[in-house]
Amino acid sequence: MPIDAHLLLAFTLTSLVAMIAPGPDMLFVLGCGMRGGARAGLLATAGVATSEAIHVAVAAAGLAALFEAAPTAFAVVRVVGAAYLVYLGVQMIRKRGEVALDERAGGAGMTGRQAFLRGLVTNLLNPKMVTFTIAFLPQFVSPALGGVWLQFAILGVVLIALEFLVDGTVGVLAGRIGGWLRARRAARRRIDVATGGLFIGLGVRLAAER
Repeated sequence: MPIDAHLLLAFTLTSLVAMIAPGPDMLFVLGCGMRGGARAGLLATAGVATSEAIHVAVAAAGLAALFEAAPTAFAVVRVVGAAYLVYLGVQMIRKRGEVALDERAGGAGMTGRQAFLRGLVTNLLNPKMVTFTIAFLPQFVSPALGGVWLQFAILGVVLIALEFLVDGTVGVLAGRIGGWLRARRAARRRIDVATGGLFIGLGVRLAAER
């Protein structure tokens, strides 16, 4: 086996517990599902999972050295990521009765493409995810077994599978509830405001982290 079975089991259980605890990714997927439906929730999860695959590749390549050599790079990426989330939140709150757009999207306030791209960009611009992955994954890699890249790849596949299992489920359930609410025009505006506030809160939280 190219990876230590005990380490793989420990990684799976630890990652599952970490994902069940509500975090930025889960809240982001929840907001997308509420606003755009189950499909948007799943595609937001796919965007987040795609960025996590990139984070795993970055961890394997040892990009941690860059952040250690240039701490400013960490701060810049963190601020850009926070600003992007706040921008998304403000846009949602300022949204005014775009009924025609909603009708073309089947009543959804967010297209699947938008959900995927926002999930991808938001997660990619969160340097905490990069540094967490770099610090976390190597603990479950055994260089003595060789094939370090393959071990990272296996851990990455497990991480992405858990992402779809946990956050994907949250996105679908939020989409079901959001679909029922969006059928009522009075509730649609509240969804936009609540989701926008959620994204702004995430942006402020990301900017405040050190």
